[in-house]
Amino acid sequence: MARLNIKIEFENGSALGPGKVRLLELICEKGSIRAAAIAMDMSYRRAWLLLHDVEGMMGAPVLAAETGGHKGGGTQLTDTGLEVIRQYRRIEAQAAQSLKSELSALSRMARTKSSRRLQAKAKHRSLGAKART
Repeated sequence: MARLNIKIEFENGSALGPGKVRLLELICEKGSIRAAAIAMDMSYRRAWLLLHDVEGMMGAPVLAAETGGHKGGGTQLTDTGLEVIRQYRRIEAQAAQSLKSELSALSRMARTKSSRRLQAKAKHRSLGAKART
C-alpha cells in the first residue's frame, strides 16, 4: 500500500518533514549526531544544519550534549526534541488513518498501471522477436 509522507510548512517559511524527524529519532537511538548522520548517509555538517533549523523553528533546543563517560559523551534529545517526534508521528498516523481508503485506491491504480506497463513491454519484446525471425 502507498505510504504517506507529510511535510509541515510553518508560517515563517521553515518546514518539518520525515527527514528531520528521522534524524531526531536516530540521534535518540544512537546517542550521537555523527552516528545518526552516517545512518542517513549524510555529512555531520548537513545533520548539524538540519538540527539547527529544527531548533530555530521550535524556538528551543532539541539536543542536549552529554559529557564524559567511557565513550567520551554523546547527544540526547531534550523534552522538546522528543515532543517534536511524538507530535509529528501522531499527525502522520492520524492523516494516514483518515486517508486509508484513498491511499488504497491509489495503490491499486499504481499496481494496475505498472502491471499494464509490464504487459506492454512483454508484448513489445515478443513482437520484436517475431520480426527478427
